[in-house]
Amino acid sequence: MSDAPLRAINLECIRGDRLLFSGLSLHLSPGQLLQAEGANGAGKTSLLRVLAGLSRPAEGEVHWRGQDIQSNRAAYFSEMVYMGHAPGLKVELSPLENLKVSSALRAGTADEARIEDTLARVGLRGFEDVPARGLSAGQKQRTALCRLLLNPVLLWILDEPFTALDVHGIALVRELLEAHLANGGMALMTSHHALEVRGDCRSLNLS
Repeated sequence: MSDAPLRAINLECIRGDRLLFSGLSLHLSPGQLLQAEGANGAGKTSLLRVLAGLSRPAEGEVHWRGQDIQSNRAAYFSEMVYMGHAPGLKVELSPLENLKVSSALRAGTADEARIEDTLARVGLRGFEDVPARGLSAGQKQRTALCRLLLNPVLLWILDEPFTALDVHGIALVRELLEAHLANGGMALMTSHHALEVRGDCRSLNLS
């Protein structure tokens, strides 16, 4: 598709002496979500890391706006956010401090009031200044989700975004995904939860 900013072409991934996938191609256009499915060890996380430019495939290429992401990393990273299994928080810093740091690293302009509003939106009002080591796993995951809102980008790559969340947190992630797609955003994700997101959603089975 000519309107697909993200394309993967004949990807092959090997971990140790194991071939996880080969000849894998895909494309993603604005307003679309692609969920990678498969058993544990099928290569879902490995695929997301390759698509995020964090790992290199054994064969094949990933293109963003017609250019290989490995030769155009700065431009790609400015339009993509990757959220892995771990929330990626400094445990000695509070949610407010963690988000100030991550916004600064992305050259963002999120001020303290906006960060506090975002924390309130994900259910963390009153926890803004609690060191992350004192947060529950679900609260840490909610803090990580704030990054999606504070520094808007076109492409979200999310590895198990529902991890450690209660039913309200799961509903929040679905709400965020639906709004992102409705605004022309794109998402790649893995999840063990049934995907119930309104929009142009597809699946890719790696089993």
